[in-house]
Amino acid sequence: MDEQARNTQESYDRVAAEYNQRIGDELDHKPLERQLLDRFAASVTGRICDLGCGPGHIAGYLHERGADVFGIDLSPGMIEQAGQRNPGIPFEQGDMRALKLDDGALGGIVALYSIIHIPRGDVTGVLGELRRVLQPGGALLLGFHQGEEALRVEELWGKQVNLDFTFFTPAEMVGYLEAARFEIEDVVERAPYAPEIEYQRQRAYIFARKPK
Repeated sequence: MDEQARNTQESYDRVAAEYNQRIGDELDHKPLERQLLDRFAASVTGRICDLGCGPGHIAGYLHERGADVFGIDLSPGMIEQAGQRNPGIPFEQGDMRALKLDDGALGGIVALYSIIHIPRGDVTGVLGELRRVLQPGGALLLGFHQGEEALRVEELWGKQVNLDFTFFTPAEMVGYLEAARFEIEDVVERAPYAPEIEYQRQRAYIFARKPK
């Protein structure tokens, strides 16, 4: 694990309980995300990984709709929160850059706001790793904040952290996905919800698929 990944892991461990309390019910206030997750689940045959699962609220939503889902997160603290929140769903610690999964093991991957902790120069390689663990025809739903800059955050909810965030334009991320040999199915953009709901930044979601 490199220094940035270690910082990310330790930072999220530090704020995991607060994150669960503040973010764990966010889907209640995000109708578009619910629609996108419903659409994604309906398009997948096989097991789904919620990658960068945080407190497991996305996995919980998919599980309630009958999906065979599990979660992976870099932070053991987040895995603990996810397990407490969703006792019927398996969660495990792991790194999206080197997944402990067999080739073609998954029918789908949903990765909402986890790619934002990957430096630009590493994104295509990480997407290639995601492609490796998808079965032919497997689906990917990727979500991220829009922009062109990188940002470092050193305080979150009153706790010291060391988090690097990378923002991407939709066209840029499409290019990375195509370089990793994904087929693009759809790009969805939206303005931020109200400030009390989320960070004020334009969002993008991309549906992509591993070729059959």
